[in-house]
Amino acid sequence: MHSPILAPVVALVAWTLVMLVWAIAVRIPEFGKAGIDINSVRGGKPGGLDGILPDQAQWKMHNYIHLTEQPVLFYAICGVLAVTGTGGGFNAILAWSYVGLRVVHSFVQSTSNIIKLRFALFALSTLALMALTLHAALALAWH
Repeated sequence: MHSPILAPVVALVAWTLVMLVWAIAVRIPEFGKAGIDINSVRGGKPGGLDGILPDQAQWKMHNYIHLTEQPVLFYAICGVLAVTGTGGGFNAILAWSYVGLRVVHSFVQSTSNIIKLRFALFALSTLALMALTLHAALALAWH
């Protein structure tokens, strides 16, 4: 039997891949409009196309990058909760809350990019992650 907390982990990985496809689909046509020949350019650093491609095209890639940062901690903590047998109940609810908040954050960042709203969503998701981390620490201490 698998732990219920693994479902939100899979959901967030799937959402991250959706954001990657969305970012690519929006950015590729913008390369041609900006006069960028992808056959002759070399890689740079993240954000290197800021100011070259339209902001709204870049926002999707920025969000994809964000989905490969803090969520890594979420995946690790969910793994601990699954292994310790404490990945159900309230922890599963917290995990789904984290995923839901990150998905809403993605939509905000990728469309309107209102910083105040993005920060509020990020802060709430971070609180959920902190609670999951505390519960994982307690589960390890009790076992």
